[in-house]
Amino acid sequence: MHLDVQELRDFYYGTTLGPAVQQCLRERILGFWPKTEVKGQTIVGYGFAAPVLRPYLTSARRIVSLMPGPQGAMHWPAGQPNMSVLIDEAFWPIETNSADRLIVLHGLDASDHPGAVLEECYRVLSNDGRAIFVVPNRASLWSRRSGTPFSLSQPYSMGQLEKRLKWHGFDPVHHATALYQPPSDKRFWMKTGPIMEQVWQKIPAWNGGGALLVEVIKKVPRPQRPGLGQIVQRNLPGFEPVVQPERSSQNM
Repeated sequence: MHLDVQELRDFYYGTTLGPAVQQCLRERILGFWPKTEVKGQTIVGYGFAAPVLRPYLTSARRIVSLMPGPQGAMHWPAGQPNMSVLIDEAFWPIETNSADRLIVLHGLDASDHPGAVLEECYRVLSNDGRAIFVVPNRASLWSRRSGTPFSLSQPYSMGQLEKRLKWHGFDPVHHATALYQPPSDKRFWMKTGPIMEQVWQKIPAWNGGGALLVEVIKKVPRPQRPGLGQIVQRNLPGFEPVVQPERSSQNM
């Protein structure tokens, strides 16, 4: 189910909870990729990655925010030349092997064709490129309580997400969780949210945060997996070769 860009914009930029989510996700992503590490590189965002791309505006060589057609697009960043593009989720206007870094937020989990999205992720990422995928955590309150974008799309467990990424040629190297505070804008939770993030992040066995983050590298060469050619070589049920009966010499 694709999310609507107006609803996403209203949540991240027009609610009390939205900026807190932005800050939390930015800090986790910056923990993976400090700004100095991506200096002079090309960063691509897909889905609604704009809230977490902003810290890299001053260090990256080029940034583009790809927004899928069913979601819709908006001008980004505000007050600067536009860097967002409305695209078909299965055909990105990005050259093959041209992206050094890729961030997918509200993209994989919201897609009707996640396999096609991952194929494009693999294609555009450079051979030594890295990507971060952010999805709702199936085990969290955020995926169950309405009112945030994390409750409106397909949630994952960490195992499900890593298995899907491996299938499409990515090797997970780091994973983390974020958004440990409840999905509430009540004053108490807003004040204690940063403290909860610091405490629960120090407990690796606890994966109760609202968002799962997985950093991957692109496998080159790509692992071999069964494809259409191998499938059609096997006879499909109901399409076995017809065996012609032997003709008797008496009937000749």
